[in-house]
Amino acid sequence: MRDLADTLLSWYDRNARVMPWRVSPADRKEGVRPDPYFIWMSEVMLQQTTVAAVKDYFRKFTAIWPTVGDLAAADDADVMAAWAGLGYYARARNLLKCARAVVADHGGQFPDTYDALIKLPGIGPYTAAAVSSIAFDRPETVLDGNVERVMARMYDAHTPLPEAKPKLMTLAEALTPNERPGDYAQAVMDLGATICTPKSPACGICPWRELCQARIAGTAADLPKKTPKKKTPIRHGFVYVTRDINGAWLLETRPEKGLLGGMLGFPTSDWSDDPQHHFPIDAQWEETGLEARHTFTHFHLRLAILTAQVPADVPPQRGQFVPHTRFVPAALPTAMRKVYDLIATLRHD
Repeated sequence: MRDLADTLLSWYDRNARVMPWRVSPADRKEGVRPDPYFIWMSEVMLQQTTVAAVKDYFRKFTAIWPTVGDLAAADDADVMAAWAGLGYYARARNLLKCARAVVADHGGQFPDTYDALIKLPGIGPYTAAAVSSIAFDRPETVLDGNVERVMARMYDAHTPLPEAKPKLMTLAEALTPNERPGDYAQAVMDLGATICTPKSPACGICPWRELCQARIAGTAADLPKKTPKKKTPIRHGFVYVTRDINGAWLLETRPEKGLLGGMLGFPTSDWSDDPQHHFPIDAQWEETGLEARHTFTHFHLRLAILTAQVPADVPPQRGQFVPHTRFVPAALPTAMRKVYDLIATLRHD
């Protein structure tokens, strides 16, 4: 086991990916320590998102809020607007809750153990392991999709995911070293991301190729096995796009809990198999024939777009009018930005 870890670390020293939040192996050897805030921020952003997509968001966030204290003091709406496009907005809400807990309960310093980290809002087992390992060099085992794939192939494990997760964790734990565990965690994730890839793994240049059981058996390309996914359901709804005669847009803040929680967007009906109208203001509504389509984790959403124009003095039952000079389409969540883009095709002003 120790030889495997040493072999992988030697490979990582030569091939580590460059990340804006990462301290290189050479710098680590010179005593440079990772910033726990940076590691935590990157891990939250990387959940269900690619490294390529996260890099620019990470740079933007850490430029605006360079410390956890800065983030804790930020306005919720500013953070949610900066998050737009990354999806899964509950992560952004938890980002703020966690930052404020670190400041309020830990003096602005992230705790350095798994047990303490997992008590913070929005931090689960994976993130607690990643931060304690990478930021504080604790020998915790980090198990993401890349590591699951590496372990399944290394041991030729054919039990399908997600059922295989406990077994793969046990296998990964056995390989986690006490020396340089943070670099090792990043090394095994890099191995999965760059060599032991989902399709066409580059077994010929893998540092673990000699002992990889799936390579020997010729099954690497078939692993890990996965339980067939159920067909993704479709939900329908109506979205109401309203402007007054001065050009102001009617927007509402969605409830904190639920999809797009806390985000500003156009009012909608419920999302279901048989949605019922829930108009936000008395108006002469017009069907546009346009449908905004967006996919969430567990369902596809289809929103039929209705439009209306109203006098400046008509009070809405829901939401509030935002002057066109303060309306920033880029700050809308992706689903609502799709609505705006479709409506823009109808507008001539």
